[in-house]
Amino acid sequence: MSEITVAALQLALPGPEAENIAHVSELVREAAAKGAKVILPPELFEGPYFCRVEDEGLFSNARPTSEHPSVVAMRKLAAELNVYIPTSFFECDGPHHYNSLAMIDDKGAIMGLYRKSHIPDGPGYEEKFYFRPGNTGFKTWKTPSATLGVGVCWDQWYPETARAMMLMGAEILFYPTAIGSEPHDPDLDTSRLWRRAMIGHAVSNVVPVVAANRIGTEDGQRFYGHSFICDERGDLLAEFGATETGVLTATLDLDRVKRHRAAFGFFRDRRPELYGRLVEDI
Repeated sequence: MSEITVAALQLALPGPEAENIAHVSELVREAAAKGAKVILPPELFEGPYFCRVEDEGLFSNARPTSEHPSVVAMRKLAAELNVYIPTSFFECDGPHHYNSLAMIDDKGAIMGLYRKSHIPDGPGYEEKFYFRPGNTGFKTWKTPSATLGVGVCWDQWYPETARAMMLMGAEILFYPTAIGSEPHDPDLDTSRLWRRAMIGHAVSNVVPVVAANRIGTEDGQRFYGHSFICDERGDLLAEFGATETGVLTATLDLDRVKRHRAAFGFFRDRRPELYGRLVEDI
């Protein structure tokens, strides 16, 4: 039997940077104590979600991968606890800026870098002001226990992201997130849609999904949590509501998942020769 325990962290991240990283580190330790081997913090956890406004002064918060405080702290923690930590951060690469993720292994090494592919642009989520679209392509990382696929926030809404990672061998999908209220429409609550989109990826790819979101109110923008872990059938194994702080864990049987995926036949019955329209402009 091939089992792995995974974790999602949910917490408020109001800043400052050192305090946010310390709070995430506390929850990483708690998750490791519960047996988690892969531990997922939320997106851009180093500070408040700054993309709600366009402020050129905030570019100074970006750092090169090896120098970013979030990456430095999580590398040290991963090595100490022998866990994998997909670490989201604001990357500076020369004159370019990205919403990036360093996959940190259980020895504290950076296995690789993923730069968020889909960059949103709308009230409260004005990421195109700060980030270039990622140029790494989608990524998966092979570990002794499982091959991990990670998409960042807006990536999670796209079925193409999930399917691409599955075709690259992913056995579990992880989505770090920063999402909440919509400033242009206070009556719009996307938390149900957000969950359903990712559960749909779980079902249509027969793969477990782990999603971690922040909570709390930052300058009037409320982040709605609802982090969860679901299995390959889309059934929830662990979940939070809108206000809880803590660690979600679940143990996944990847041999069972593999059998279920084969039995459903989704990958057997694919017809790639019919899908050309998917890669054409609208």
